[in-house]
Amino acid sequence: MSLELSKKVLKISPSATIGMVGKISQLRSEGKDIISFNIGEPDFNTASHINKAMYDAVESGHTKYVSVSGIAELKKAICNKLKNDNNLNYSESQIVVSTGAKHSIYNTVMALVNEGDEVIIPTPCWVSYEEIVKLSDAKCVFVPTNKNDFQLDINAIKNSITDKTKAIIINTPNNPTGCVYSEEILKELGKLACEHDFYIISDEIYEKLIYDNKKHLSTASLNEEVYNRTITINGFAKAYAMTGHRIGYAAYPNNEIAKLASNLQAHTTSNSTSFVQYAALVALEHDQQFVKDMVEEFDRRRKLSFELLDEIPNIKYNKVNGAFYIMIDVSYFINKSYNGVTIKDADDLSLYLLDEALVALVPGKSFQAPNFLRFSYSNSQGNISIGLKRMKDALEKLK
Repeated sequence: MSLELSKKVLKISPSATIGMVGKISQLRSEGKDIISFNIGEPDFNTASHINKAMYDAVESGHTKYVSVSGIAELKKAICNKLKNDNNLNYSESQIVVSTGAKHSIYNTVMALVNEGDEVIIPTPCWVSYEEIVKLSDAKCVFVPTNKNDFQLDINAIKNSITDKTKAIIINTPNNPTGCVYSEEILKELGKLACEHDFYIISDEIYEKLIYDNKKHLSTASLNEEVYNRTITINGFAKAYAMTGHRIGYAAYPNNEIAKLASNLQAHTTSNSTSFVQYAALVALEHDQQFVKDMVEEFDRRRKLSFELLDEIPNIKYNKVNGAFYIMIDVSYFINKSYNGVTIKDADDLSLYLLDEALVALVPGKSFQAPNFLRFSYSNSQGNISIGLKRMKDALEKLK
Protein backbone atom coordinates (compact mmCIF):
# COMPACT_ATOMS: atom_id res chain seq x y z
CA MET A 1 0.00 0.00 0.00
CA SER A 2 1.35 3.43 -0.97
CA LEU A 3 1.29 6.27 1.55
CA GLU A 4 1.84 8.82 -1.20
CA LEU A 5 -0.09 12.05 -0.65
CA SER A 6 -2.63 13.49 -3.06
CA LYS A 7 -0.99 14.57 -6.31
CA LYS A 8 -3.91 16.91 -6.98
CA VAL A 9 -3.49 18.79 -3.70
CA LEU A 10 0.31 18.74 -3.86
CA LYS A 11 0.22 20.77 -7.07
CA ILE A 12 -1.68 23.59 -5.37
CA SER A 13 0.51 26.59 -4.56
CA PRO A 14 0.31 28.27 -1.15
CA SER A 15 -1.58 31.57 -1.08
CA ALA A 16 0.92 34.43 -1.37
CA THR A 17 -1.45 36.85 0.36
CA ILE A 18 -2.04 34.55 3.32
CA GLY A 19 1.63 33.56 3.46
CA MET A 20 2.65 37.19 3.79
CA VAL A 21 0.43 37.52 6.87
CA GLY A 22 2.47 34.82 8.61
CA LYS A 23 5.76 36.58 7.85
CA ILE A 24 4.42 39.87 9.17
CA SER A 25 3.16 38.24 12.37
CA GLN A 26 6.61 36.80 12.99
CA LEU A 27 8.32 40.18 12.50
CA ARG A 28 5.81 41.93 14.74
CA SER A 29 6.45 39.35 17.45
CA GLU A 30 10.07 40.47 17.25
CA GLY A 31 9.02 44.06 17.93
CA LYS A 32 9.17 45.31 14.32
CA ASP A 33 6.77 48.12 13.39
CA ILE A 34 5.42 46.68 10.15
CA ILE A 35 2.95 48.71 8.09
CA SER A 36 0.72 46.37 6.11
CA PHE A 37 -0.18 47.20 2.53
CA ASN A 38 -0.72 43.54 1.76
CA ILE A 39 -4.10 42.96 3.39
CA GLY A 40 -7.11 42.47 1.12
CA GLU A 41 -9.73 43.43 3.67
CA PRO A 42 -11.29 46.61 5.08
CA ASP A 43 -9.69 47.81 8.31
CA PHE A 44 -13.12 48.94 9.57
CA ASN A 45 -14.99 47.04 12.25
CA THR A 46 -18.17 45.30 11.20
CA ALA A 47 -21.09 47.67 11.83
CA SER A 48 -22.65 47.30 15.28
CA HIS A 49 -26.13 46.58 13.93
CA ILE A 50 -24.75 43.63 11.96
CA ASN A 51 -22.91 42.26 14.98
CA LYS A 52 -26.01 42.70 17.13
CA ALA A 53 -28.06 40.72 14.65
CA MET A 54 -25.56 37.87 14.89
CA TYR A 55 -25.57 37.92 18.71
CA ASP A 56 -29.37 38.06 18.75
CA ALA A 57 -29.51 35.07 16.40
CA VAL A 58 -27.31 33.06 18.74
CA GLU A 59 -29.44 34.01 21.74
CA SER A 60 -32.59 33.11 19.81
CA GLY A 61 -31.30 29.61 19.13
CA HIS A 62 -30.35 30.01 15.47
CA THR A 63 -27.35 27.75 15.97
CA LYS A 64 -28.62 24.57 14.30
CA TYR A 65 -28.40 23.07 10.85
CA VAL A 66 -30.36 24.93 8.19
CA SER A 67 -30.93 24.39 4.48
CA VAL A 68 -27.62 23.73 2.72
CA SER A 69 -28.20 26.52 0.21
CA GLY A 70 -29.14 29.12 2.84
CA ILE A 71 -32.07 30.26 4.93
CA ALA A 72 -35.11 31.36 2.93
CA GLU A 73 -35.11 34.88 4.41
CA LEU A 74 -31.54 35.56 3.31
CA LYS A 75 -31.99 34.11 -0.16
CA LYS A 76 -35.07 36.29 -0.62
CA ALA A 77 -33.09 39.36 0.49
CA ILE A 78 -30.30 38.45 -1.94
CA CYS A 79 -32.84 38.22 -4.77
CA ASN A 80 -34.18 41.65 -3.82
CA LYS A 81 -30.65 43.06 -3.70
CA LEU A 82 -29.80 41.65 -7.13
CA LYS A 83 -33.02 43.09 -8.56
CA ASN A 84 -32.65 46.55 -7.00
CA ASP A 85 -28.89 47.00 -7.36
CA ASN A 86 -28.09 44.99 -10.47
CA ASN A 87 -31.31 44.72 -12.49
CA LEU A 88 -31.18 40.92 -12.21
CA ASN A 89 -34.13 38.61 -11.65
CA TYR A 90 -33.52 35.40 -9.72
CA SER A 91 -35.72 33.06 -7.73
CA GLU A 92 -34.61 31.76 -4.35
CA SER A 93 -33.96 28.34 -5.90
CA GLN A 94 -31.20 29.90 -8.03
CA ILE A 95 -29.25 31.19 -5.01
CA VAL A 96 -26.67 29.20 -3.04
CA VAL A 97 -25.24 30.79 0.11
CA SER A 98 -21.75 29.56 0.95
CA THR A 99 -18.87 30.04 3.35
CA GLY A 100 -17.48 33.10 1.59
CA ALA A 101 -17.38 34.13 -2.07
CA LYS A 102 -14.26 31.98 -2.52
CA HIS A 103 -16.35 28.96 -1.57
CA SER A 104 -19.00 30.04 -4.08
CA ILE A 105 -16.36 30.20 -6.82
CA TYR A 106 -15.09 26.75 -5.86
CA ASN A 107 -18.60 25.28 -5.95
CA THR A 108 -19.24 26.91 -9.31
CA VAL A 109 -16.06 25.74 -11.01
CA MET A 110 -16.56 22.20 -9.71
CA ALA A 111 -20.17 22.18 -10.92
CA LEU A 112 -19.30 23.40 -14.42
CA VAL A 113 -16.02 21.92 -15.62
CA ASN A 114 -14.66 18.49 -16.43
CA GLU A 115 -11.16 17.13 -16.85
CA GLY A 116 -9.68 18.50 -20.07
CA ASP A 117 -11.89 21.58 -20.18
CA GLU A 118 -10.24 24.99 -20.42
CA VAL A 119 -10.96 28.01 -18.23
CA ILE A 120 -9.78 31.43 -19.38
CA ILE A 121 -8.37 33.66 -16.63
CA PRO A 122 -7.49 37.27 -17.52
CA THR A 123 -4.27 38.43 -15.87
CA PRO A 124 -3.27 39.91 -13.49
CA CYS A 125 -5.70 37.75 -11.54
CA TRP A 126 -6.62 36.87 -7.98
CA VAL A 127 -4.41 34.11 -6.64
CA SER A 128 -7.12 31.51 -5.92
CA TYR A 129 -8.66 31.30 -9.40
CA GLU A 130 -5.77 29.27 -10.77
CA GLU A 131 -5.64 26.91 -7.80
CA ILE A 132 -9.39 26.25 -7.87
CA VAL A 133 -9.26 25.44 -11.57
CA LYS A 134 -6.31 23.09 -10.92
CA LEU A 135 -8.41 21.19 -8.38
CA SER A 136 -11.10 20.68 -11.02
CA ASP A 137 -8.57 19.02 -13.39
CA ALA A 138 -9.34 21.65 -16.01
CA LYS A 139 -6.63 23.70 -17.74
CA CYS A 140 -5.97 27.37 -16.93
CA VAL A 141 -5.60 29.58 -19.99
CA PHE A 142 -4.05 32.88 -18.91
CA VAL A 143 -4.81 35.88 -21.11
CA PRO A 144 -3.14 39.24 -20.31
CA THR A 145 -5.35 42.31 -19.99
CA ASN A 146 -4.50 45.56 -21.76
CA LYS A 147 -1.25 46.97 -20.44
CA ASN A 148 -2.44 50.58 -20.45
CA ASP A 149 -5.53 50.23 -18.26
CA PHE A 150 -5.99 46.55 -17.27
CA GLN A 151 -9.27 46.36 -19.21
CA LEU A 152 -10.04 42.98 -20.77
CA ASP A 153 -8.28 42.42 -24.11
CA ILE A 154 -11.21 41.08 -26.12
CA ASN A 155 -9.10 40.15 -29.15
CA ALA A 156 -6.67 38.19 -26.98
CA ILE A 157 -9.57 36.40 -25.30
CA LYS A 158 -11.12 35.60 -28.69
CA ASN A 159 -7.84 34.15 -29.92
CA SER A 160 -7.62 31.95 -26.81
CA ILE A 161 -11.01 30.31 -27.26
CA THR A 162 -10.96 26.66 -28.38
CA ASP A 163 -13.53 23.89 -28.59
CA LYS A 164 -12.50 23.00 -25.02
CA THR A 165 -13.27 26.43 -23.52
CA LYS A 166 -15.85 25.94 -20.79
CA ALA A 167 -15.69 29.23 -18.89
CA ILE A 168 -13.95 32.51 -18.20
CA ILE A 169 -13.51 33.92 -14.68
CA ILE A 170 -13.70 37.69 -14.46
CA ASN A 171 -13.52 40.01 -11.46
CA THR A 172 -14.87 43.56 -11.61
CA PRO A 173 -13.91 45.73 -9.81
CA ASN A 174 -10.70 43.77 -9.97
CA ASN A 175 -8.32 42.28 -7.46
CA PRO A 176 -5.40 42.93 -7.87
CA THR A 177 -5.58 45.75 -10.44
CA GLY A 178 -8.45 47.91 -9.16
CA CYS A 179 -9.84 48.10 -12.71
CA VAL A 180 -13.59 48.49 -13.26
CA TYR A 181 -14.54 46.78 -16.53
CA SER A 182 -16.42 49.02 -18.93
CA GLU A 183 -19.90 48.33 -20.30
CA GLU A 184 -18.47 48.18 -23.82
CA ILE A 185 -15.91 45.54 -22.83
CA LEU A 186 -18.47 43.42 -20.96
CA LYS A 187 -20.84 43.54 -23.93
CA GLU A 188 -18.05 42.28 -26.19
CA LEU A 189 -17.27 39.49 -23.74
CA GLY A 190 -20.96 38.59 -23.58
CA LYS A 191 -21.07 38.29 -27.37
CA LEU A 192 -18.10 35.92 -27.32
CA ALA A 193 -19.73 33.77 -24.63
CA CYS A 194 -22.90 33.47 -26.70
CA GLU A 195 -21.10 32.87 -30.00
CA HIS A 196 -18.77 30.21 -28.59
CA ASP A 197 -21.10 28.86 -25.91
CA PHE A 198 -19.08 29.15 -22.70
CA TYR A 199 -19.89 30.35 -19.18
CA ILE A 200 -18.89 33.63 -17.57
CA ILE A 201 -18.12 33.35 -13.85
CA SER A 202 -18.45 36.97 -12.75
CA ASP A 203 -16.88 37.69 -9.37
CA GLU A 204 -18.43 40.97 -8.18
CA ILE A 205 -17.32 40.96 -4.54
CA TYR A 206 -15.93 44.53 -4.81
CA GLU A 207 -18.98 46.02 -6.54
CA LYS A 208 -19.60 48.67 -3.86
CA LEU A 209 -16.00 49.90 -3.87
CA ILE A 210 -16.06 52.19 -6.91
CA TYR A 211 -14.90 55.80 -7.26
CA ASP A 212 -14.88 58.75 -9.69
CA ASN A 213 -18.57 58.27 -10.51
CA LYS A 214 -17.84 54.99 -12.26
CA LYS A 215 -20.68 52.47 -12.33
CA HIS A 216 -20.66 48.75 -11.68
CA LEU A 217 -22.40 46.64 -14.31
CA SER A 218 -23.36 43.05 -13.59
CA THR A 219 -22.50 40.97 -16.64
CA ALA A 220 -25.65 38.87 -16.37
CA SER A 221 -27.81 41.99 -16.75
CA LEU A 222 -26.71 42.60 -20.35
CA ASN A 223 -29.39 40.44 -21.98
CA GLU A 224 -31.15 37.09 -21.61
CA GLU A 225 -28.57 35.16 -23.65
CA VAL A 226 -25.71 36.40 -21.48
CA TYR A 227 -27.79 35.85 -18.32
CA ASN A 228 -28.16 32.19 -19.26
CA ARG A 229 -24.38 31.79 -19.45
CA THR A 230 -23.37 33.84 -16.40
CA ILE A 231 -22.90 32.89 -12.77
CA THR A 232 -22.79 35.94 -10.51
CA ILE A 233 -20.59 35.65 -7.41
CA ASN A 234 -20.83 38.09 -4.51
CA GLY A 235 -20.61 38.28 -0.74
CA PHE A 236 -20.36 40.41 2.36
CA ALA A 237 -16.64 40.51 3.13
CA LYS A 238 -15.60 43.69 1.34
CA ALA A 239 -18.69 45.90 1.26
CA TYR A 240 -19.72 45.18 4.86
CA ALA A 241 -16.30 44.57 6.46
CA MET A 242 -17.32 40.98 7.23
CA THR A 243 -14.21 39.12 6.06
CA GLY A 244 -14.04 36.83 9.09
CA HIS A 245 -17.73 35.98 8.98
CA ARG A 246 -17.11 33.91 5.84
CA ILE A 247 -20.34 34.32 3.93
CA GLY A 248 -20.92 34.71 0.21
CA TYR A 249 -23.31 33.58 -2.47
CA ALA A 250 -23.71 32.57 -6.08
CA ALA A 251 -26.66 33.35 -8.36
CA TYR A 252 -27.05 30.71 -11.05
CA PRO A 253 -28.86 31.03 -14.39
CA ASN A 254 -30.91 27.89 -13.79
CA ASN A 255 -31.92 25.50 -11.04
CA GLU A 256 -29.87 22.63 -12.48
CA ILE A 257 -26.50 24.28 -11.83
CA ALA A 258 -27.70 25.63 -8.48
CA LYS A 259 -28.65 22.10 -7.40
CA LEU A 260 -25.24 20.74 -8.42
CA ALA A 261 -23.48 23.44 -6.40
CA SER A 262 -25.76 22.81 -3.42
CA ASN A 263 -25.20 19.03 -3.62
CA LEU A 264 -21.44 19.55 -3.65
CA GLN A 265 -21.67 21.89 -0.68
CA ALA A 266 -23.81 19.36 1.20
CA HIS A 267 -20.88 16.94 1.16
CA THR A 268 -18.15 19.47 2.00
CA THR A 269 -19.25 22.19 4.42
CA SER A 270 -23.03 21.82 4.53
CA ASN A 271 -24.73 25.16 5.31
CA SER A 272 -22.91 28.41 5.88
CA THR A 273 -22.87 29.28 9.59
CA SER A 274 -26.51 29.72 10.52
CA PHE A 275 -26.31 32.74 12.83
CA VAL A 276 -23.97 34.57 10.43
CA GLN A 277 -26.69 34.28 7.80
CA TYR A 278 -28.98 36.35 10.03
CA ALA A 279 -26.26 38.99 10.31
CA ALA A 280 -25.97 39.03 6.49
CA LEU A 281 -29.73 39.44 6.25
CA VAL A 282 -29.60 42.57 8.39
CA ALA A 283 -26.58 43.85 6.42
CA LEU A 284 -28.65 43.77 3.23
CA GLU A 285 -31.89 45.11 4.68
CA HIS A 286 -30.50 47.81 7.00
CA ASP A 287 -29.62 51.37 5.96
CA GLN A 288 -26.51 51.37 3.73
CA GLN A 289 -24.92 54.56 5.11
CA PHE A 290 -22.16 52.52 6.78
CA VAL A 291 -21.10 51.23 3.35
CA LYS A 292 -21.21 54.72 1.80
CA ASP A 293 -19.09 56.18 4.61
CA MET A 294 -16.50 53.42 4.25
CA VAL A 295 -16.28 53.88 0.48
CA GLU A 296 -15.79 57.64 0.89
CA GLU A 297 -12.88 57.00 3.28
CA PHE A 298 -11.33 54.50 0.87
CA ASP A 299 -11.55 57.12 -1.86
CA ARG A 300 -9.68 59.62 0.33
CA ARG A 301 -6.99 57.00 0.95
CA ARG A 302 -6.84 56.19 -2.77
CA LYS A 303 -6.23 59.82 -3.70
CA LEU A 304 -3.62 60.20 -0.97
CA SER A 305 -1.88 57.08 -2.26
CA PHE A 306 -1.80 58.50 -5.78
CA GLU A 307 -0.25 61.74 -4.50
CA LEU A 308 2.47 59.93 -2.57
CA LEU A 309 3.20 57.34 -5.26
CA ASP A 310 3.68 60.20 -7.73
CA GLU A 311 6.60 61.32 -5.54
CA ILE A 312 8.43 57.99 -5.88
CA PRO A 313 10.83 57.96 -8.87
CA ASN A 314 11.02 55.05 -11.32
CA ILE A 315 7.72 53.31 -10.55
CA LYS A 316 4.66 53.10 -12.79
CA TYR A 317 1.02 52.57 -11.90
CA ASN A 318 -2.51 53.21 -13.18
CA LYS A 319 -4.92 55.53 -11.39
CA VAL A 320 -7.71 52.99 -11.19
CA ASN A 321 -11.31 53.34 -10.00
CA GLY A 322 -12.21 50.31 -7.94
CA ALA A 323 -11.53 47.97 -5.00
CA PHE A 324 -8.64 49.12 -2.78
CA TYR A 325 -5.60 47.99 -4.74
CA ILE A 326 -2.94 49.56 -6.91
CA MET A 327 -0.57 47.47 -9.01
CA ILE A 328 2.88 49.05 -9.04
CA ASP A 329 5.27 48.25 -11.89
CA VAL A 330 8.72 47.88 -10.31
CA SER A 331 10.62 46.65 -13.38
CA TYR A 332 13.15 49.46 -13.01
CA PHE A 333 14.48 48.04 -9.75
CA ILE A 334 15.29 44.55 -11.06
CA ASN A 335 19.06 43.94 -10.78
CA LYS A 336 19.53 47.00 -8.57
CA SER A 337 21.43 46.55 -5.29
CA TYR A 338 21.89 48.01 -1.82
CA ASN A 339 24.01 46.91 1.13
CA GLY A 340 24.88 43.57 -0.44
CA VAL A 341 21.30 42.78 -1.49
CA THR A 342 20.57 42.40 -5.23
CA ILE A 343 16.98 42.51 -6.43
CA LYS A 344 16.46 39.66 -8.89
CA ASP A 345 12.68 39.96 -9.14
CA ALA A 346 9.61 41.50 -7.51
CA ASP A 347 9.64 38.78 -4.84
CA ASP A 348 13.09 39.94 -3.79
CA LEU A 349 11.92 43.55 -3.81
CA SER A 350 8.98 42.76 -1.53
CA LEU A 351 11.35 41.09 0.96
CA TYR A 352 13.76 44.02 0.70
CA LEU A 353 10.96 46.49 1.47
CA LEU A 354 9.82 44.34 4.37
CA ASP A 355 13.32 44.30 5.88
CA GLU A 356 14.55 47.76 4.95
CA ALA A 357 11.35 49.84 5.09
CA LEU A 358 9.17 47.67 7.35
CA VAL A 359 6.35 47.83 4.80
CA ALA A 360 4.55 44.81 3.38
CA LEU A 361 3.30 44.51 -0.20
CA VAL A 362 2.44 41.35 -2.11
CA PRO A 363 4.69 40.35 -5.04
CA GLY A 364 2.88 40.07 -8.33
CA LYS A 365 4.06 36.62 -9.42
CA SER A 366 1.11 34.92 -7.73
CA PHE A 367 -1.20 37.27 -9.62
CA GLN A 368 0.50 36.32 -12.92
CA ALA A 369 2.17 39.76 -12.92
CA PRO A 370 5.84 39.08 -12.13
CA ASN A 371 7.15 42.67 -12.40
CA PHE A 372 4.55 44.18 -10.09
CA LEU A 373 3.83 44.65 -6.41
CA ARG A 374 0.25 44.87 -5.17
CA PHE A 375 -0.35 47.80 -2.83
CA SER A 376 -3.54 47.88 -0.74
CA TYR A 377 -4.79 51.18 0.66
CA SER A 378 -7.08 49.43 3.14
CA ASN A 379 -5.06 51.08 5.88
CA SER A 380 -5.29 54.42 7.66
CA GLN A 381 -4.24 57.66 6.00
CA GLY A 382 -1.58 58.06 8.67
CA ASN A 383 -0.07 54.65 7.93
CA ILE A 384 -0.27 55.27 4.19
CA SER A 385 1.71 58.51 4.63
CA ILE A 386 4.36 56.91 6.84
CA GLY A 387 4.60 53.68 4.86
CA LEU A 388 4.96 55.24 1.43
CA LYS A 389 7.62 57.63 2.75
CA ARG A 390 9.53 54.60 4.07
CA MET A 391 9.08 52.86 0.74
CA LYS A 392 10.32 55.91 -1.20
CA ASP A 393 13.45 56.14 0.98
CA ALA A 394 14.19 52.42 0.64
CA LEU A 395 13.77 52.40 -3.15
CA GLU A 396 16.06 55.41 -3.55
CA LYS A 397 18.87 53.40 -1.93
CA LEU A 398 18.81 50.83 -4.73
CA LYS A 399 21.44 51.59 -7.37
